[in-house]
Amino acid sequence: MQTAFLAVADCFYRKANLEHAAASVPNMMMGALLVALLAMIMVGIASPSLSVWGVHPVMPLLFVGYFFGMRMIYHSHQHPMWQPRMTSATHVDEPEDAGADRIPLYHLWLGFAVSAVLVVIAGRVAMKSAEVIVQQTGISQSVAGAFLTAICTSLPELVTSIAAVCQGALTLAVGGILGGNAFDTLFAAAADIAYREGSIYHDITNKELVMLAITLVMTAVLIMGLLRREKSGFANIGFESVLVLLIYFAGVVLLSFT
Repeated sequence: MQTAFLAVADCFYRKANLEHAAASVPNMMMGALLVALLAMIMVGIASPSLSVWGVHPVMPLLFVGYFFGMRMIYHSHQHPMWQPRMTSATHVDEPEDAGADRIPLYHLWLGFAVSAVLVVIAGRVAMKSAEVIVQQTGISQSVAGAFLTAICTSLPELVTSIAAVCQGALTLAVGGILGGNAFDTLFAAAADIAYREGSIYHDITNKELVMLAITLVMTAVLIMGLLRREKSGFANIGFESVLVLLIYFAGVVLLSFT
């Protein structure tokens, strides 16, 4: 859902395709890291039943892979070995000049903390509501999690991405989605720790595998968009944004009827 929201954010930047203007080495590496982490989860699901102290061996590897990948991304930003070709539509995010009218830093930290607490509370309420909807409507937990809960919990990313695009922080918008997705893969490891009946990867359905595969395809399309850097396309958004939305809605139909 968050990847699809990036295509929505693309619609709010009318000067060029968002993936053209916001192409950067860290964003492309973040997409590659996301693919690797999702593939690791698929390995955990498809591998023979094996757990140590109730968790799958892939659980610690997810944490190691994430932090190692983030370290590589940090170094690629500090010491890039190559850079995207600069064009008239390329937008480089730069800090604003310091000014007397800027909001004090402690106010920003306070607002950030309060917003984070509200998101946590809202997320728990959304999860409880989804459980009741599943019980009363009879839809599967996989479908409810993939769409109802996913949409609710991804709305903050939609808002921040659109706000970042409107303020000209284009690479922040793309990096926020890819980085958020990569961090979210660690929740699968946390869920494996919390699930005490063995490894959670061996007790889920094929629908989760379908969702993982769909997310991998969407991420791969997004990376190709960052590499190809189409300046403009259908409805002034790039081919990857159109494909990402088509793949997402195709996935909705597929999961709804399986």
